[in-house]
Amino acid sequence: MGLHATYGLTRIINARGPYTPLGVSRSGEGVATAVAAALSEFFVMEELQDAADRALARFTGAEAGTAVHCTASAITLTVAATMTGESPERIAALPDTTGMPRAVVLPAGHAVDYGHPIEQAVRLAGAVPVAVGTEAGYTLEDLETGLSRPDVACLLLVSSRLVRGAGTELSEAVAVAHRRGVPVVIDGAAQDFRIDELLRTGADLVTVSGQKYLGSPTAGLVVGRADLVAAVRAQERGIGRAMKASKEAVIGVLAAIEARQELDMTAWRRQQADKVADFVVRAGALRGVAATSVPDPTGLPFERARLDVDPAVAGMDAAALVTALRVGAPSIWVMPGRPDAEELFFELVALEPAEIDAVLVRLSELLPG
Repeated sequence: MGLHATYGLTRIINARGPYTPLGVSRSGEGVATAVAAALSEFFVMEELQDAADRALARFTGAEAGTAVHCTASAITLTVAATMTGESPERIAALPDTTGMPRAVVLPAGHAVDYGHPIEQAVRLAGAVPVAVGTEAGYTLEDLETGLSRPDVACLLLVSSRLVRGAGTELSEAVAVAHRRGVPVVIDGAAQDFRIDELLRTGADLVTVSGQKYLGSPTAGLVVGRADLVAAVRAQERGIGRAMKASKEAVIGVLAAIEARQELDMTAWRRQQADKVADFVVRAGALRGVAATSVPDPTGLPFERARLDVDPAVAGMDAAALVTALRVGAPSIWVMPGRPDAEELFFELVALEPAEIDAVLVRLSELLPG
C-alpha cells in the first residue's frame, strides 16, 4: 500500500508547480536515499552546516551560504542578521530591537503574500516594514526617500511572479541602497535556477527554497556576504533556534546540489520543451480551448502550457474548469490565470508521461466532444 492509501490521503497530480500546499516538489532518488541514510545517523550539526556552507558557496559562487528551516524563515533571519550582526547581546534581545536599526524598506508591489504576508516575516524579527512606491510601481526616487531614514536595517526586494507593478532593475535598486551603506536582501524563493543572476545584482544576501525546483527536503538557502551569512547562522542562539534546519534537510540539500551539478541542462530544457509542445498539440485538439506555450514570467528556464477557454463552447469558464479538474480523482491542480482572463496554466516539470496523459484524458472528459 502507498502512503495515500495507508493514511487516507487525496491522490494529486500537481500541474501547478512547486506549490507549498501540495507538498512543494518531488525529490530525486539520490536525494531520497541520502535523506533516508541521514535519519539513522548522528552528526555534529556545526560540521554539517559548515559542509553546507562550502557546498553552497561552490554551487552559487557566493562568499558563503547556509541552510535554515525554509525560505519564509530565511527572510526573518536575514532581516535579523542585518540588525544584529553577530552581537550576542543583540541576538539575545530579539524581537526587542531597542537601539538597533530596524526599518526594512520594501517596494509596495514586493509586499507579496505566499501563504502569509512577507511583512509578517519581517515583523517576526522585531523589524518594521516600510513600504515605498505604490501597487502600481516604484521608482529609484521612491527608494531614495525610504532609504533616507536614519534607522534603516536593509532593503528587501522580491523576485517572484507574485510581484506587482512596474519597478526598476534589481541591480539599480541595489546600487541605490549601497550608496547609503544599506545592505540588500533578495527573496528569490522559487528562483534557484537564477540564483547566480540574483547574486550578480550585487545583493548582499539572496534567499531561495531548497525544496522547490532543487528538490531537497524543506530548507531555506541563504547565500551572499560571508559576514552576513555568519550573522544568519548566529541567530540559532536566538530566534533562529525555532527555524533551524534538521540533519536530514541539510544532507538533502547537499545531495540536491550534487544532483543539479550533474544535470545536463541542455538535455533537461529540451525535455521540458518537448513535454509542453506535445501537451499543447494534444490539448489544442479539444473543443472549447486554445492551447499555447508561454515562457516563465520571471525567466526560469522552461515554458508552461496555457489554455484559453471559450465558455460558450466549453460549457464552463476557466475558473469552473480549474475547479472541475481539482474535484476529480485523482485531484488535478493547475495554475489559475488572471481574474479578468479566461485562462489557466499547466506546469509539467514534475510530471511523468502517465500523469500528463491522465490530465489530457480528464480534459477530454470535461470539454465537449
